[in-house]
Amino acid sequence: MPELLFKLRNVPDDEAEEVRQLLNDHEINFYETRAGGWGISMPGIWLPDDHRLKEAKSLLEGYQRERTQRMRSLYEELKREGKHQTTIDRIMENPVRFVLLSIVLLFILYISLSPFLEFGK
Repeated sequence: MPELLFKLRNVPDDEAEEVRQLLNDHEINFYETRAGGWGISMPGIWLPDDHRLKEAKSLLEGYQRERTQRMRSLYEELKREGKHQTTIDRIMENPVRFVLLSIVLLFILYISLSPFLEFGK
């Protein structure tokens, strides 16, 4: 019976490629499913059977520990150099988009709350 090994939803492309390479390097047979055109299916990396599931999970756990450490180190290095991206930096990259999204958000909030605010009148 197929076993889900790794969910690919919201996973960066480089991480997904490293997981594929890890499985290929250890000659573990797998297949992938995509989210589909509407994005509602389960994107993931699956093993066709559970014969090597424990080995694959063990490899994946080791990889994830190593990647977590590597990404934290990279973030700390960027932070020390002052090159990490803050929320303000992201807003300043596209201020028009931020203003438009804020207006849409406030409009939706107004529409959602106005019946309750006028209820007591």
